[in-house]
Amino acid sequence: VQLQASGGGLVQAGGSLRLSCAASGRTFSSSAMGWFRQAPGKERDIVAAISWSGDSTYYADSVKGRFTISRDNAKNTVYLQMNSLKAEDTAVYYCAARSSSYRGTYVYARAYNYWGQGTLVTVSS
Repeated sequence: VQLQASGGGLVQAGGSLRLSCAASGRTFSSSAMGWFRQAPGKERDIVAAISWSGDSTYYADSVKGRFTISRDNAKNTVYLQMNSLKAEDTAVYYCAARSSSYRGTYVYARAYNYWGQGTLVTVSS
């Protein structure tokens, strides 16, 4: 699976962005997906995750109620809708995939086999 993240940019605090992660390969529809982010000098942390079916989702406490993860298996794409953005959301955002029949989500970076190149989100205060 090859992943291509897009949609990052510069936005004012309180604004919105939607990130997309387009996947190539036949296994996307059977892959759990995740969005992670990494700020300068910090570790890569989970933001949100979604099961292969879309039935299960997970959100980090810091983004609950503001971010929404979704997927369109027909388009081989996973999305991250980010609303009410804050300065502390500034980071490089990465999408990740793991081929799995498990109906849940994966929240640890080491669980994922494939990674996109990252897209920079900058929130100005």
